Parts: sequence; C-alpha cells; structure tokens
Amino acid sequence: MSMIRGKALMSAIVTVATLMCAGVTAALAAAEDDFKAAYAAAVDAHKQAGQLHDQWSVTATALAEAKKAADAGDFDKAAKAAKEAEALAKASLYQATSEQSAWKAMEIH
Repeated sequence: MSMIRGKALMSAIVTVATLMCAGVTAALAAAEDDFKAAYAAAVDAHKQAGQLHDQWSVTATALAEAKKAADAGDFDKAAKAAKEAEALAKASLYQATSEQSAWKAMEIH
C-alpha cells in the first residue's frame, strides 16, 4: 500500500471515529436533557402533593432511584424512573383532590 493511500485511509478512519463519538455525545446529551425535564416535572408534582399533605413514599423512592441512575451516568434509566415518579406524584394528586370531596358522599346522614 502506498504511503498516500495509508494516510488517506487513516484520515478516513479518524474522521469516522470522530463522527461516531459526536453522535454518541449528542445522544447522551439528549438523554440527559430528557432526564432533567422528567425529573423537574416529577419534583414539581411531588411538591404539589406535599402541599396537599398527600405525598407517597413510593414517589420519593422513584425520585431517589432516578437521581442515583443519573449520578451514575445512566440517563435512560434515570429518565424512566423520573417519569415513573411523575406518574406516581400525579396519582397522589388525583387521590388528594378526589378525596377532598368524596368523603362528603360517604358521610352518614
């Protein structure tokens, strides 16, 4: 193989590797952004539930799991746990608001 071909091949390999790394970096950044958005929404819903005195312990557990996964760099797992935490927090909000009026239907007259 000629020296020029060898240099061209090496240059092509370096270029492909650089592009692959850039793609991986972009994907990781997107996963991290997804986690951050999901986590913020979950924390907000959990705080709202706290204002109604109806926070669920499983929500706090899911938030802790999300934070732990994010700290370890596993943003896909972290985003999944954060979305689960948000769903739990919203369910606790639903429970709190529905029970504010549901007890009246149960009251014995």
